[in-house]
Amino acid sequence: MDGQHHPDRRRRSEHQGGHAFDRDRSESYDRRAAALLRPFYRQVAAEIAATAPAGGHVADIGTGPGRMLHELARRRGDLRLSGVDSSPDMVAVAATAADRAGLAQRISLHTADVAALPFPDGGLDVASSTLSQHEWPRLEAAAVELARVLRPGGLLLVYDFRFLPVRPALAAYGRAPFTVQRSRLRLPWHPAALFTRLTLRRR
Repeated sequence: MDGQHHPDRRRRSEHQGGHAFDRDRSESYDRRAAALLRPFYRQVAAEIAATAPAGGHVADIGTGPGRMLHELARRRGDLRLSGVDSSPDMVAVAATAADRAGLAQRISLHTADVAALPFPDGGLDVASSTLSQHEWPRLEAAAVELARVLRPGGLLLVYDFRFLPVRPALAAYGRAPFTVQRSRLRLPWHPAALFTRLTLRRR
């Protein structure tokens, strides 16, 4: 893997919604994510590590500062890892974080929209999204694009806060070539399940 930071700005569109992250907001989010969300990212990385095929290509969509990919890189040295975010400032923060963690050569980062991903048809074995799906204003376009980049039999794992509505997403994925399973994710130290997990298999 080249570990490059690819500013695919031509792929950005109105799909990203109105919650743009400039450099200050991106750095602030990274500090909070590193302090508060590491147990969550570890849990997600463990689940992906247990299911990704040997030598597979895994992409984290809406990766933010890329902290989940750090956890996954430490668990599976064989995987090809990519992170995608619509904010070029957030991608720059992710690139800095990967470099400081010694993972710049393991993680390839792209500025792109979830409805226009920088991967070929069937180019991914696993795609993930952590706490970003609620920012996607056109869920059907996202579902179609995610189906395009996943190989037949590929896996999409979507994690979001449990209190957020999930029916629109279920409807969008149901109209795309996916089988869909909904469940809850509880962190070991917390008594309640705080997150919804969607497990989708590309037909």
